[in-house]
Amino acid sequence: MAIADRNSTPRILIAGCGKLGGAIASTLQESAQVYGLRRNPGKVPEGVEGIGADLTRPDTLNGKLPDSLDTVIYCLTPSSYDEQGYRDAYVTGLSNLLEALGNQPLKRLFFISSTSVYAQNDDSLVDETSPTSPSRVTGQQILAGEQAALDSPHPATIVRFSGIYGPTRRRFLEAVVAGRMNPTKPAPFSNRIHEEDAAAAVAYLNGLAFSGKPLDNCYVASDCEPARLDEVVNWVRQQVACAEPAADARKGGRAGSKRCNNQRLLQTGFRFRYPDFRTGYREMIEKGQV
Repeated sequence: MAIADRNSTPRILIAGCGKLGGAIASTLQESAQVYGLRRNPGKVPEGVEGIGADLTRPDTLNGKLPDSLDTVIYCLTPSSYDEQGYRDAYVTGLSNLLEALGNQPLKRLFFISSTSVYAQNDDSLVDETSPTSPSRVTGQQILAGEQAALDSPHPATIVRFSGIYGPTRRRFLEAVVAGRMNPTKPAPFSNRIHEEDAAAAVAYLNGLAFSGKPLDNCYVASDCEPARLDEVVNWVRQQVACAEPAADARKGGRAGSKRCNNQRLLQTGFRFRYPDFRTGYREMIEKGQV
């Protein structure tokens, strides 16, 4: 059946329906038929149809994928944080899924990526046109997955997220409160996006794809204010009681020092609910989510 003849309700597969994938699925399920693929299908959000499969084991996909999909959102998380784990998640899993999809003509394949593909460490502004030469093998595997998506027979869009935070991702805020963060000055630039905005951005881009609007092949998804790590830590300390920094508190960042430019995403019409770290962390602090 041709795409134009399909039912008007979008049919969307979230491949990797974990924390972020589940949030995307929840955002989309009121206006679409959403399928959530994960090893334990019972953990997909309410209203999402679970599919139990392991993308690193292609035999588990046999007969599992629905027909007439409009969109696939590929959102896997590595099972181990080493080269093999990242290759399984970002390259092998995608290859197995594309093979299982066969000749299904998608309107769009979204590949959820990371700004860790940028190795810049000079405070420079990076966008979708900036060089990607990750020094870590994990970033190299993510970049290989991006290329596999772009080389697929489907129109593909890469979404590169910076550090995702929010009520279900409190590690940084908890570390500051516990005195485990004491960055040197000037600290590296850091970039982040609230988890609600992360899910909303993918849902928004998916809506554009379904309505036939043109999309670029890559978007940087980061909030509107890159900030030096010491500035963020000091601001948190002014908002909530924090322990004195421990002797072994972390002194620096883990992702170089760059400033992510989200202008291409903003130009689509997407607007952030949490445009800067203050907006997001203030709400978390006020709700006791620390």
